[in-house]
Amino acid sequence: MCGELTYKRSGVDIDEGERFVRLISPLAKRTFRKEVLTEIGLFSGMFRLDLTRYKEPVLVSGTDGVGTKLKIAFMMDKHDTVGIDLVAMCVNDILTAGAEPLFFLDYLATSKLNADKASSIIEGIVRGCEEAGCSLIGGETAEMPGFYQEGEYDISGFSVGVVEREKIIDGSKIKEGDVIIGIASNGLHSNGYSLVRKLFFDIKKMKLETYIPELGVTLGEELLKPTRIYTKAFMTLKDKVEIKGMAHITGGGIPLNLLRILPEGSCANIKKGSWQVPGIFRLIEETGSASGGISEEEMRRTFNMGIGYIIVISEKESEGSISLLNNTGYKTYIIGNIESVSDKENKSVIFT
Repeated sequence: MCGELTYKRSGVDIDEGERFVRLISPLAKRTFRKEVLTEIGLFSGMFRLDLTRYKEPVLVSGTDGVGTKLKIAFMMDKHDTVGIDLVAMCVNDILTAGAEPLFFLDYLATSKLNADKASSIIEGIVRGCEEAGCSLIGGETAEMPGFYQEGEYDISGFSVGVVEREKIIDGSKIKEGDVIIGIASNGLHSNGYSLVRKLFFDIKKMKLETYIPELGVTLGEELLKPTRIYTKAFMTLKDKVEIKGMAHITGGGIPLNLLRILPEGSCANIKKGSWQVPGIFRLIEETGSASGGISEEEMRRTFNMGIGYIIVISEKESEGSISLLNNTGYKTYIIGNIESVSDKENKSVIFT
């Protein structure tokens, strides 16, 4: 090697990093709430919590990633939707405690920074933050040559929200007779992609550009549909009905995620056929059947099966809640009810 050894020649371009910050700063400012005190590019982000709104505020935090769905973005060279997924996966989690999302931070790691591609990712994060009502106040970009394959990256997100202590939602008030409301997902969201990629690409050798008539889009377009954000659904109900429990349906599906919020001695009885299952899940099941089979139980434990978020409320408030949610643009179903079990030290989710 001839010439001076520099950081750039080693694979890290500081100038490109600076250009990236200049590109994303105006994007992030679109999300700024009045409580944000700092600009993008400083060592930290500052957010002034308005204590006049709360007697005993509790901060709620969550972190997540997008998983191997990123592989689909790499294959399609389309990067402006995975940021929405990132925000959704974090924000939907903190919502379950009854928290209003306040701010968000991101972490982007890549082999070689391409400011334009990275800006597309941030554009998606900004769109997600706008939908969630939170501010993108900072983040970190790591250029790590030799660590990631060329053209690939990973992203993580971190969200913080706030809830009045006496209004924390933890499932402890759930009781027999309560109704389970399911809010529709937008397809796969961000879970189950390792199985999907194995089935569609390794076993069936399908192409992303293949048009799937029953889906009305190409396979790639379907697989990159962004995860729905349920902030507006929660904000629509929070001061109008008593929400007893909420679950974000991610990896583990309805059985494992709903189980997390049930009190001991209760059983969630989920009614099969009570909601519309999107075509992508039927496609997976049918394609899998021709390749050795994917059991019904495996489908339920791996995918959301068309329900992205669950809210548990009393039966008397269910009809009004359904109406409010549908009017807000969320397709909503009553998918089951809560029953008691004889074993008070046990809890379960069953499908009938």
